[in-house]
Amino acid sequence: MKFVLEGTLVVTDSRPKVDAPKRAGGDGAPEVFCSDEQDAMVIDLDRWRRLAIATLQSQGVRGACELSLFFVDEATIADLNSEHMGKVGPTDVLAFPLDGVEVAETQGPGALTRGPARPHPDHDDMPTLLGDVLVCPAVAEKQAPTHAGTMDDELALLVVHGCLHVLGYDHDTDEALAQMRAIEVAVLSAHHWNGPAPEGFRQGHDE
Repeated sequence: MKFVLEGTLVVTDSRPKVDAPKRAGGDGAPEVFCSDEQDAMVIDLDRWRRLAIATLQSQGVRGACELSLFFVDEATIADLNSEHMGKVGPTDVLAFPLDGVEVAETQGPGALTRGPARPHPDHDDMPTLLGDVLVCPAVAEKQAPTHAGTMDDELALLVVHGCLHVLGYDHDTDEALAQMRAIEVAVLSAHHWNGPAPEGFRQGHDE
């Protein structure tokens, strides 16, 4: 199953199950398709596409694979959050890994939900279609002051966080959470801030 967004509608595109997914390999950068499906604010798609590619490459992902990055409104992500996570209301980011057999879902940096049951990622053996990441800028704007600190940093964190979930990373244990947060900071330092994290940047929500 793969989700294709058309305006504010989410359509399910059924794909036949296969015994083994196609695997990525070869040289070059992975491809990231970006789409802005909301009108709450202007989104620099090329900028976030580049950050998503940098995130994938930082984890050893190379050519012949694709990821889709959607920026959606609150209604769309609330519907998906209800349908796939059993949660009421909009959330900041949802990730839908696609391994050629089944889809799993997980929530954002501050969520306490369990992520997809996947083995530790082997990035030399990745599926051609990595999956979809959906970010809600309206939710990001509301939570930025008590989370990443600024809207810019919030969107950057959510893009990186969603990409890592698609690759199989999770935050369901203290060890996994620490690993994921360390990777996020490393990617943001190298490809977003071009330096250390700014004062006030947080990856977890205040209790």
